[in-house]
Amino acid sequence: MVMTGRVLVVDDDEDILVAARLLLKREGIKCHTEPRPDRIPQLLKDEHFDAVLLDMNFAIGANTGREGFAWLKRILEIDPTLSIVLMTAYGDVGTAVEAMKQGATDFVLKPWQNERLTATLGSALKLTASKREAQQLGARNQELKSVLDGPPQAIVGTSPAMQRVFTLVDRAAPTEANVLILGENGTGKEVVAREIHRRSNRAGQVFVSVDLGSISETLFESELFGHKKGAFTDAKEDRVGRLVAANGGTLFLDEIGNLPLYLQSKLLTVLEQRVVTPVGGTKPVPIDVRLISATNVPPDQLAREDVFRQDLLYRINTVELHLPPLRDRPEDIPALVEHFIGLYARKYNMPRKRVSAEALTRLQAYRWPGNVRALRHAVERAMILSGGEVLEAEDFSLPSAGGAQSAAAVATTPPPTGTGAGAGGGLTLDTFDLEAVEREVIRRALAKHQGNISHAAADLGITRASLYRRMEKHGL
Repeated sequence: MVMTGRVLVVDDDEDILVAARLLLKREGIKCHTEPRPDRIPQLLKDEHFDAVLLDMNFAIGANTGREGFAWLKRILEIDPTLSIVLMTAYGDVGTAVEAMKQGATDFVLKPWQNERLTATLGSALKLTASKREAQQLGARNQELKSVLDGPPQAIVGTSPAMQRVFTLVDRAAPTEANVLILGENGTGKEVVAREIHRRSNRAGQVFVSVDLGSISETLFESELFGHKKGAFTDAKEDRVGRLVAANGGTLFLDEIGNLPLYLQSKLLTVLEQRVVTPVGGTKPVPIDVRLISATNVPPDQLAREDVFRQDLLYRINTVELHLPPLRDRPEDIPALVEHFIGLYARKYNMPRKRVSAEALTRLQAYRWPGNVRALRHAVERAMILSGGEVLEAEDFSLPSAGGAQSAAAVATTPPPTGTGAGAGGGLTLDTFDLEAVEREVIRRALAKHQGNISHAAADLGITRASLYRRMEKHGL
């Protein structure tokens, strides 16, 4: 058997040390021998070892093994990944059992049998390698998790509406209750979901976010449940679904209100049975996730059977949390603006800027159809483009009037003069102004889908993020 690694042998008997050196050298194992146990801490600090062969008695006439147990504990405190094999000439079954209880990998009697000792040390070296590999994987996973999760985003606000939100977050976070977050686009539903995860008992595990509005119906099962190689044309390898990826942690399902009814049924089955069967697979995989969902669909629409399965709704909304739109908490805008100014001053390495009183008044008067997300983008743009130390109202590109409509309200807004629907519902415009044409097309897409951003973006052939930017640009 070929073994690799470095072993520290500690015994006050020089004959034992010589015998160990000769045996381990023959087996190709690097070995360091030490007669004084008090040098163990310094040796572990200065050199690299993969296992320790440790005598249990050092004092003259000692045979209780207390010294060995004391040094066993000390070594494991220094390096918990080290495998330690205890040895003594005064062994019995009780001593061996106690050694294993206190963390020893194995136990051998002196004088040893060479084959027995080499086999024991070989197993010890493999165990250390496994422990250290697991430790490195855990560290890498934790680092990856921190990169994916990013730094926690602050939830800013002192208004009564936000105080109610904070109270519910405080109460719900430490529990395992499923949470449904309701609110318009841009109100910060994912930020709140991450805060709930951060304060939960699953905070050390992964937070997996899935935007159901951006997943096509044909790929829904593959994305959430995973698939096996060959399950369909493009399935060139096995893929772990988001539910399994979130195992032990939190799964955040954004835009759950946009899920078609027949897919809602499949999701309900998985949540009830707590198992997932990958597409093309036959073996169910158990899952343990905490579910947080979010939607911009109003509660009265969610209560309709033709929109959302009520049994699924009961399953996901053990705790229901409503995020207020920014127009309902204008008193929070000054603090939000200051927060975003600090954020972008750090991001772009520029000095903080002040906001003029007139600009702040305009910001608080504006109805912010894009909510906090729109305010954040407005502050970022102002920080970048403003040439002065003070941000004025014009730096935020706010419309002088009429820019307060929400996406849903656009549906009831009559088309501007000079525009109209042609035959068969086609678009006809009396202007060649591209800006006006783009605004009208977006307005009609939003009207068609009753303000549903995901559906409107899909109809326009652009991403939700692109649609948000264009809505801000045109004051929609």
